[in-house]
Amino acid sequence: MTKRLIIGITGASGVIYGVRMLEALKKSDIETHLIISEPGKLNIRVETDFDVDAVLAMADFTYANKDIAACVASGSFLNMGMVVIPCTIKTLSGIANSYGDNLLIRSADVQLKEKRKLALLFRETPLHKGHLRLLTMAADMGAQIIPPMPAFYHHPKTIDDIINQSVGKVLDYFGIAHDLFKRWDNSTSDKLKKKIL
Repeated sequence: MTKRLIIGITGASGVIYGVRMLEALKKSDIETHLIISEPGKLNIRVETDFDVDAVLAMADFTYANKDIAACVASGSFLNMGMVVIPCTIKTLSGIANSYGDNLLIRSADVQLKEKRKLALLFRETPLHKGHLRLLTMAADMGAQIIPPMPAFYHHPKTIDDIINQSVGKVLDYFGIAHDLFKRWDNSTSDKLKKKIL
């Protein structure tokens, strides 16, 4: 398997998930290819203390979202898949309708046509029927929908704990080893049984 992962960061609230993904991948042997939409860059400035250039520097390769001729837009560019983290409604709609008017959506569409993994950390609430229909369309084409819904069995103490658990679920999907959160195991189950009994 080619150890390259494409990462898209869009303008949904929760750009910290994308930043944390990049931070986690820096500790791995995965080659990262990053696309940030203009609203994504805006949200990095609004929601985090990170400089956009510093986030771009976390990736091995970066591409302008308007550069539709970039290598990540081609099915011949071998990779292990792509994650859109976070994923806006607009981006979801473009992916679900194969409307590749920018590099990020085109790259996601390529993953689907090549039967590679595509994870969408879809970030919106509440959802109307149109949103649900788009999610179903994307899933039917092969996308994995991974909304950032934290678990609490590991007793998160900080916002970072919650962020790490969602990012860890994405890494699990791609088979990338990490230690971002405590997994449910027999010791967790045994502690629960003792509390109940």
